[in-house]
Amino acid sequence: MKVLHLISGGETGGSKNHLLSLLQQFNKEDILLGVFQEGKLSQEAKELGLPLVVFGQSSRYDFSVLKKIASLIKKERISIVHTHGPRANLFTYFLKKRINFKWITTVHSDPSKDFIKGGVKGKVFTWLNMRILKEIDYFFAVTNRFKEMLVGFGLDGDKMFVIYNGISFEPVEGPKLSREEIGLSNEDFVVTMVARLHPIKGHDLAFQALQSLKGKYSNLKLLLIGDGPIKEELQKNVKDRGIQDNVLFLGFQKGVHNYLAISDVKLLTSYSESFPLVILESARERTPVISTDVGGVKDLISEPSLGWVIPTGDAEPIAKAIEEAIKDRKEGLLKAKGAELHEKAAKNYSLQNLYSDTILTYGKITKEI
Repeated sequence: MKVLHLISGGETGGSKNHLLSLLQQFNKEDILLGVFQEGKLSQEAKELGLPLVVFGQSSRYDFSVLKKIASLIKKERISIVHTHGPRANLFTYFLKKRINFKWITTVHSDPSKDFIKGGVKGKVFTWLNMRILKEIDYFFAVTNRFKEMLVGFGLDGDKMFVIYNGISFEPVEGPKLSREEIGLSNEDFVVTMVARLHPIKGHDLAFQALQSLKGKYSNLKLLLIGDGPIKEELQKNVKDRGIQDNVLFLGFQKGVHNYLAISDVKLLTSYSESFPLVILESARERTPVISTDVGGVKDLISEPSLGWVIPTGDAEPIAKAIEEAIKDRKEGLLKAKGAELHEKAAKNYSLQNLYSDTILTYGKITKEI
């Protein structure tokens, strides 16, 4: 059994980290990573020594790569093509018509919202993506909630396997970051968002919440880790709200754990997620989480003692949760929340669990184990 993981290659966030972490657990002879373009994903894959093929797509509409992928599948005797994301799904749809293999996709996000605010082109891509999903053999849903969503789209629940994300909970080695290095003090209350600068992530809600709190808490700081297409729009939003002294745009950072480690809380304000890896990364650093009620967040943060789960699309609950966290820090209770979150996450969402569930499911699908 040999598996080709196919992904666009432009990813910088959770799906990239999920895939690289998972592939490191396999024997290199059993897997291949195929990307359409060079990027942070291919760069990190090379550094990790993973078997990698870059197809060199000249644009996302360059269908000449189909021949290269088809040749690779035949040459390597690929039995499973495991796709990640709409572009990989589209190209595999055409390949499946010509070559025999099992097709699995991991649904990392709500496919009906992948092209949100994309105009007419976004609507066309959404329709096409939803249409192609009906042709896929099997689905890995990262939460039960996502499985229910897919069934709601009219897909066959019998073809779905719920496999939760997982990470290593071993301490991350390497140099540590201090608050002073980025101009923060120990008195500051530091809230960190690790998210693409994209409308689906809800940065505008975080800014509204911060604006409502800044008069009362002058030492409140929001760190934004990530890049994306609406960076200038968000910077203008921050300036218009008069919170530019409270918000730090730090761009893409490879050592996300360092920023989580110096934070008081991790904030996630997304309108849609699956099971965000970053909440596990926060748990590893014993940093409590404030998150909107998306995907499988409530599976981890199931009790108030583990953090805050708030409604989506509303700035007021975000502000209230931040204020509660500030109070908890003053009363010496915040670290206990982080410790309890770490204990639950390490027990239930380990990288070993992810690997074991994945390899066993591959075996069921191919009937080779």
